[in-house]
Amino acid sequence: MKKIILIISLVLGTISQAKTVIDSAYIPQEYFGTIDFDEDCDACGCAAGNGSSGFESLLNPQFIGIKYFAQHYKAKENLFVKDLTQDQYFNTLQLWGKIPLIKKLSVYASLPFHFHEKKTMQGDIKINGIGDLNVMGIYQLLISKDNFHQLSGGLGIKVPLGKFDEKGASGVNPSFQLGTGSWDYQAALNYKFQKNKVAVLINTDYTVKTENKKHYRFGNQWNYAATGFYQIAGNEKTIFSAKAGLQGEVYDQNKQFNEALPNTSGSALYGKLGFEASYKKFSLGSEIMLPAYNNLAGGDIEAKSRFSIFLNIGI
Repeated sequence: MKKIILIISLVLGTISQAKTVIDSAYIPQEYFGTIDFDEDCDACGCAAGNGSSGFESLLNPQFIGIKYFAQHYKAKENLFVKDLTQDQYFNTLQLWGKIPLIKKLSVYASLPFHFHEKKTMQGDIKINGIGDLNVMGIYQLLISKDNFHQLSGGLGIKVPLGKFDEKGASGVNPSFQLGTGSWDYQAALNYKFQKNKVAVLINTDYTVKTENKKHYRFGNQWNYAATGFYQIAGNEKTIFSAKAGLQGEVYDQNKQFNEALPNTSGSALYGKLGFEASYKKFSLGSEIMLPAYNNLAGGDIEAKSRFSIFLNIGI
């Protein structure tokens, strides 16, 4: 709890100092509200347990907000069961924000709280608690004179605040965790095209994961996504936009004592639909994702669905 209070105090202190900074990456809201082109859960290595693809609102106006993100998977109950009978639910409530520091440079941060559950033949297993803190510096690399094209890049770090359970890592889904227990490093690249009522966002990121104190290392992860937006209605105060796109994830094998673990790598591709609405400084958005393809953990895990909703306040 002391860690949480300290982190929130630091974030709020940074916000109070940064309000007067004009961010050159600011995207006017004449066309769109707060564009959330990513789902970011705590990075837990294997396919299930992580829904990251880029970093939220990388090209958006400055904001702080709260977001709920839910994932549903099916997994094998144990090695002696052929069918995928075990339901696994990953739920995350996170505080997040993007704050300007100086011209062209902003900082993005997210602090998640997880409450996960899996249903087994021996009864339900639940874990809950704070997850790993993500912090990323975002720099505007390019903006065209007509403002139609924007390119930004980011470098970040994941701080291991979430608890890692070594016993839980030996199950069918090692990602049933609150955190990786390791310091992980992230790089992201995001491109945006916007003209009139249409916008297209293309983003990719890569996470390098290190070995934790239990000599366990989750596999590196590559995410990519493309999302299209169309403004359906809007005026000076209110905007409503629809969005649709594809999101993919690729996971390397996990390792323990530097030995590769079987059935821990995989990939998945999702289709997504959603909306975003804004009123003055407030923005609300929601999204549902369904798998178009998945090959997770050697077939021992199947992605079912994802859902998210957020509420942001511009700063």
